[in-house]
Amino acid sequence: MERDSRRVLELPARRESRNTAVDTLCSAFENDIMWRTLIPDAAERARVMSALWRGVLGYCLRYGKVYSTPEVEGIAAWTLPGMNRPTLWRILRTGFGLMRSIFPMSSASRQRFLANMKQIDVLHQQLMSDPHWYLWALGVHQEAQSQGIGSSLLQPVMESAEREGVPCYLETETEGNVAFYQRRGFEVVHEAEIGDPAFRLWFMVRPS
Repeated sequence: MERDSRRVLELPARRESRNTAVDTLCSAFENDIMWRTLIPDAAERARVMSALWRGVLGYCLRYGKVYSTPEVEGIAAWTLPGMNRPTLWRILRTGFGLMRSIFPMSSASRQRFLANMKQIDVLHQQLMSDPHWYLWALGVHQEAQSQGIGSSLLQPVMESAEREGVPCYLETETEGNVAFYQRRGFEVVHEAEIGDPAFRLWFMVRPS
Protein backbone atom coordinates (compact mmCIF):
# COMPACT_ATOMS: atom_id res chain seq x y z
CA MET A 1 0.00 0.00 0.00
CA GLU A 2 1.32 3.47 -0.89
CA ARG A 3 1.80 5.91 1.94
CA ASP A 4 -0.54 8.88 1.91
CA SER A 5 2.19 11.50 2.24
CA ARG A 6 -0.22 14.40 1.76
CA ARG A 7 -2.62 13.44 4.56
CA VAL A 8 -2.21 15.85 7.45
CA LEU A 9 -2.73 15.27 11.15
CA GLU A 10 -1.72 16.89 14.40
CA LEU A 11 1.64 15.64 15.66
CA PRO A 12 1.17 13.37 18.69
CA ALA A 13 2.93 14.67 21.79
CA ARG A 14 4.61 11.33 22.53
CA ARG A 15 8.40 11.17 22.60
CA GLU A 16 8.95 9.00 19.52
CA SER A 17 6.84 11.29 17.32
CA ARG A 18 8.70 14.33 18.55
CA ASN A 19 12.07 12.67 17.95
CA THR A 20 11.11 11.86 14.36
CA ALA A 21 9.86 15.43 13.87
CA VAL A 22 13.21 16.79 15.11
CA ASP A 23 15.06 14.59 12.61
CA THR A 24 12.77 15.81 9.81
CA LEU A 25 13.36 19.47 10.62
CA CYS A 26 17.12 18.94 10.93
CA SER A 27 17.12 17.37 7.46
CA ALA A 28 14.95 20.12 5.99
CA PHE A 29 17.15 22.94 7.31
CA GLU A 30 20.53 21.23 6.96
CA ASN A 31 21.67 23.60 4.21
CA ASP A 32 19.64 26.64 5.25
CA ILE A 33 21.52 29.88 4.58
CA MET A 34 20.52 31.58 7.84
CA TRP A 35 21.71 28.73 10.05
CA ARG A 36 24.88 28.25 8.05
CA THR A 37 25.59 31.96 8.55
CA LEU A 38 24.80 31.98 12.26
CA ILE A 39 26.60 28.69 13.01
CA PRO A 40 29.28 28.08 10.36
CA ASP A 41 30.72 24.91 11.92
CA ALA A 42 28.76 21.88 10.66
CA ALA A 43 29.23 19.73 13.78
CA GLU A 44 28.19 22.54 16.09
CA ARG A 45 25.24 23.37 13.85
CA ALA A 46 24.00 19.76 13.98
CA ARG A 47 24.05 19.78 17.80
CA VAL A 48 22.33 23.14 18.02
CA MET A 49 19.64 22.44 15.44
CA SER A 50 18.55 19.26 17.18
CA ALA A 51 18.12 21.12 20.48
CA LEU A 52 16.52 24.11 18.78
CA TRP A 53 13.85 22.13 16.93
CA ARG A 54 13.08 20.14 20.06
CA GLY A 55 12.47 23.43 21.86
CA VAL A 56 10.37 24.86 19.03
CA LEU A 57 8.21 21.75 18.87
CA GLY A 58 7.72 21.73 22.63
CA TYR A 59 6.61 25.35 22.59
CA CYS A 60 4.29 24.98 19.60
CA LEU A 61 2.72 21.79 20.93
CA ARG A 62 1.64 23.70 24.04
CA TYR A 63 0.98 27.17 22.60
CA GLY A 64 0.08 26.41 19.02
CA LYS A 65 -0.46 23.64 16.50
CA VAL A 66 2.01 21.21 14.99
CA TYR A 67 0.91 19.33 11.87
CA SER A 68 2.66 16.42 10.21
CA THR A 69 2.13 13.67 7.68
CA PRO A 70 1.44 10.14 8.97
CA GLU A 71 5.11 9.17 8.52
CA VAL A 72 6.30 12.59 9.79
CA GLU A 73 8.08 13.42 6.52
CA GLY A 74 7.03 17.05 6.99
CA ILE A 75 6.30 19.42 9.85
CA ALA A 76 4.42 22.72 10.13
CA ALA A 77 4.79 24.32 13.57
CA TRP A 78 2.61 27.34 14.37
CA THR A 79 1.84 29.46 17.41
CA LEU A 80 -1.70 30.55 18.17
CA PRO A 81 -2.68 34.22 17.86
CA GLY A 82 -1.28 36.06 20.86
CA MET A 83 1.20 33.30 21.77
CA ASN A 84 4.17 33.98 19.50
CA ARG A 85 6.35 35.60 22.20
CA PRO A 86 7.96 33.09 24.58
CA THR A 87 7.53 34.79 27.96
CA LEU A 88 9.37 33.50 31.02
CA TRP A 89 6.21 31.71 32.23
CA ARG A 90 5.70 30.02 28.85
CA ILE A 91 9.36 29.00 28.70
CA LEU A 92 9.03 27.53 32.20
CA ARG A 93 5.89 25.59 31.25
CA THR A 94 7.67 24.07 28.25
CA GLY A 95 10.63 22.85 30.30
CA PHE A 96 13.07 25.56 29.18
CA GLY A 97 13.42 23.80 25.83
CA LEU A 98 14.07 26.99 23.88
CA MET A 99 16.63 28.17 26.43
CA ARG A 100 18.44 24.82 26.40
CA SER A 101 18.98 25.14 22.65
CA ILE A 102 21.40 27.99 23.32
CA PHE A 103 23.70 25.91 25.57
CA PRO A 104 25.40 23.86 22.79
CA MET A 105 26.46 27.05 21.00
CA SER A 106 29.96 28.44 21.04
CA SER A 107 30.32 31.95 22.42
CA ALA A 108 30.59 33.50 18.94
CA SER A 109 27.58 31.60 17.63
CA ARG A 110 25.53 32.50 20.69
CA GLN A 111 26.28 36.19 20.25
CA ARG A 112 25.32 36.08 16.57
CA PHE A 113 22.19 34.08 17.30
CA LEU A 114 20.90 36.35 20.07
CA ALA A 115 21.65 39.56 18.15
CA ASN A 116 19.95 38.28 15.00
CA MET A 117 16.90 36.89 16.80
CA LYS A 118 16.46 40.21 18.61
CA GLN A 119 16.55 42.10 15.30
CA ILE A 120 14.05 39.70 13.72
CA ASP A 121 11.74 39.87 16.75
CA VAL A 122 11.73 43.68 16.73
CA LEU A 123 10.73 43.70 13.06
CA HIS A 124 8.11 41.03 13.71
CA GLN A 125 6.47 43.11 16.44
CA GLN A 126 6.59 46.25 14.31
CA LEU A 127 5.00 44.54 11.33
CA MET A 128 2.39 42.51 13.23
CA SER A 129 0.89 44.32 16.20
CA ASP A 130 -2.46 42.50 15.93
CA PRO A 131 -3.03 38.83 16.87
CA HIS A 132 -1.91 36.42 14.17
CA TRP A 133 -0.93 32.84 13.48
CA TYR A 134 2.87 32.61 13.32
CA LEU A 135 4.57 29.91 11.27
CA TRP A 136 7.70 29.10 13.26
CA ALA A 137 8.79 26.29 10.96
CA LEU A 138 7.73 24.52 7.79
CA GLY A 139 10.09 21.73 6.84
CA VAL A 140 10.01 18.60 4.71
CA HIS A 141 12.65 15.89 4.91
CA GLN A 142 15.06 16.12 1.96
CA GLU A 143 14.01 12.68 0.70
CA ALA A 144 10.32 13.70 0.57
CA GLN A 145 10.51 17.17 -0.97
CA SER A 146 8.67 18.27 -4.14
CA GLN A 147 5.69 16.01 -3.41
CA GLY A 148 3.19 18.67 -2.29
CA ILE A 149 3.70 17.93 1.40
CA GLY A 150 4.55 21.49 2.42
CA SER A 151 1.44 22.88 0.79
CA SER A 152 -0.76 20.28 2.49
CA LEU A 153 0.75 21.02 5.89
CA LEU A 154 -0.14 24.71 5.62
CA GLN A 155 -3.79 24.11 4.83
CA PRO A 156 -5.33 23.42 8.27
CA VAL A 157 -4.13 26.66 9.86
CA MET A 158 -4.83 28.77 6.78
CA GLU A 159 -8.41 27.47 6.86
CA SER A 160 -8.68 28.19 10.61
CA ALA A 161 -7.30 31.68 10.10
CA GLU A 162 -9.88 32.40 7.40
CA ARG A 163 -12.70 31.26 9.68
CA GLU A 164 -11.34 33.35 12.57
CA GLY A 165 -10.61 36.41 10.44
CA VAL A 166 -6.97 36.68 11.56
CA PRO A 167 -3.80 36.88 9.40
CA CYS A 168 -0.96 34.37 9.12
CA TYR A 169 2.65 35.55 9.33
CA LEU A 170 6.07 34.06 8.59
CA GLU A 171 9.67 34.87 7.80
CA THR A 172 11.75 33.06 5.21
CA GLU A 173 15.44 33.31 4.44
CA THR A 174 15.11 31.27 1.23
CA GLU A 175 14.35 33.33 -1.87
CA GLY A 176 12.87 30.33 -3.67
CA ASN A 177 10.27 29.97 -0.90
CA VAL A 178 8.87 33.44 -1.52
CA ALA A 179 7.03 32.37 -4.67
CA PHE A 180 5.85 29.18 -2.91
CA TYR A 181 4.17 31.22 -0.19
CA GLN A 182 2.86 33.82 -2.63
CA ARG A 183 0.98 31.08 -4.47
CA ARG A 184 -0.72 30.31 -1.16
CA GLY A 185 -1.89 33.86 -0.53
CA PHE A 186 1.05 35.35 1.37
CA GLU A 187 2.39 38.80 0.50
CA VAL A 188 5.88 40.20 1.11
CA VAL A 189 5.47 43.11 3.54
CA HIS A 190 9.16 43.73 4.27
CA GLU A 191 12.67 42.69 3.24
CA ALA A 192 15.78 43.18 5.35
CA GLU A 193 19.45 42.34 5.53
CA ILE A 194 19.96 40.70 8.92
CA GLY A 195 23.20 40.41 10.89
CA ASP A 196 26.91 40.57 10.10
CA PRO A 197 27.72 38.62 7.98
CA ALA A 198 24.31 39.38 6.57
CA PHE A 199 21.59 37.25 5.05
CA ARG A 200 18.34 38.42 3.49
CA LEU A 201 15.01 37.79 5.18
CA TRP A 202 11.54 38.12 3.68
CA PHE A 203 8.64 38.93 6.00
CA MET A 204 5.31 37.68 4.66
CA VAL A 205 1.65 37.98 5.65
CA ARG A 206 -1.46 36.18 4.51
CA PRO A 207 -4.19 38.78 5.16
CA SER A 208 -7.32 37.91 7.11
